[in-house]
Amino acid sequence: MTIESKDEQTREPRIRLGMVGGGAGAFIGAVHRMAARLDDKFELVAGALSSTPEKAVASGRELGLDPSRTYSSYREMAIREAKLKNGIEAVSIVTPNHVHYDAAKEFLKRGMHVICDKPLTSNLADAKKLKKVADESGALFVLTHNYTGYPMVRQAREMIANGELGDIRVVQAEYPQDWLTEAVEQTGQKQAAWRTDPAQSGVGGSTGDIGTHAYNLASFVSGLELDSLAADLDSFVPGRRLDDNAHVMLRFKAKSSEKPAKGMLWCSQVAPGHENGLKVRVYGTKGGIEWVQADPNYLWFTPFGEPKRLITRGGAGAGAAAARVSRVPSGHPEGYLEAFATIYTEAAHAIHAAKKGKAVDKAVIYPTVDDGVKGVAFVEACVASSKRNGAWVKV
Repeated sequence: MTIESKDEQTREPRIRLGMVGGGAGAFIGAVHRMAARLDDKFELVAGALSSTPEKAVASGRELGLDPSRTYSSYREMAIREAKLKNGIEAVSIVTPNHVHYDAAKEFLKRGMHVICDKPLTSNLADAKKLKKVADESGALFVLTHNYTGYPMVRQAREMIANGELGDIRVVQAEYPQDWLTEAVEQTGQKQAAWRTDPAQSGVGGSTGDIGTHAYNLASFVSGLELDSLAADLDSFVPGRRLDDNAHVMLRFKAKSSEKPAKGMLWCSQVAPGHENGLKVRVYGTKGGIEWVQADPNYLWFTPFGEPKRLITRGGAGAGAAAARVSRVPSGHPEGYLEAFATIYTEAAHAIHAAKKGKAVDKAVIYPTVDDGVKGVAFVEACVASSKRNGAWVKV
């Protein structure tokens, strides 16, 4: 099984893609390029790859871009590409958070589709303004919460939607890391420097960088919408200006006559022994599920009163939602890059449907600008709650 539709008779042309940011030495830019190429849906043809012209040119040369389509600024790229007969159709924005709003706006207002790294923006005011621009543009906006692309995450979502867990009572998500246990931002480490800088990252540190992933995953899998939260944020490393650890209590909105579900979220970048410990657990009246990103091809399902069951990607018990986004037979592991590629391929399906003036298939799922607004609202609510000694705050 693959994420291709069985009904596809002819191959769709590759989507012409541009990139903002992601030049030499940028980890996430390389990840986006690999994800875009994996299912052969996109072709990178233009870029404004760095904030300095010299680095932009060097990065474009390294990636084999036409020098005439290597730009010194995203605005220049948006203006010139919009005038070209074969200009870009979509753009990936892989910069620090504070650039997302202005860069995305330049392409959206010219009708170009945007694939943007998370969080959506560095503050909620910009997030809301960007949603308005996106809605008015008619272009697609895809947010790369890549963990929603894993087959067993889709499996968990499908099981919960089908009522296999009953009424949801408890949702737990965590995302611990250890790479900021010491003040590495003071050594000039690029990735740490901008993530711990409020001017570039926004008001959230670990909450914005990885807490948004945990929150998005919990909402995606459970199908629940957050109502309010109470947060306790810390900056444990002396001199650090943004949070590096957060404990958050969650209250979700009630679905129909059900009692509202409760939740807990922990994100930390000062937890020695954890590399990327993303995990989600959901418990309902009929059973529970558990998924761990470090072992992503497996989903534990426990019907109440019965032994635990291990559902494997491609194995017995896995449903259509998981099969649709699987690429290789069961027993062969799929991981981070494949999940990231799923988001790009879902975006490609939506872009091709839009080009034809058709509605996209209902099976196609990707995080949107609305999910982005919710993520930034989550971060700002966490900060507001913590400043009030953990008071409950509406999201």
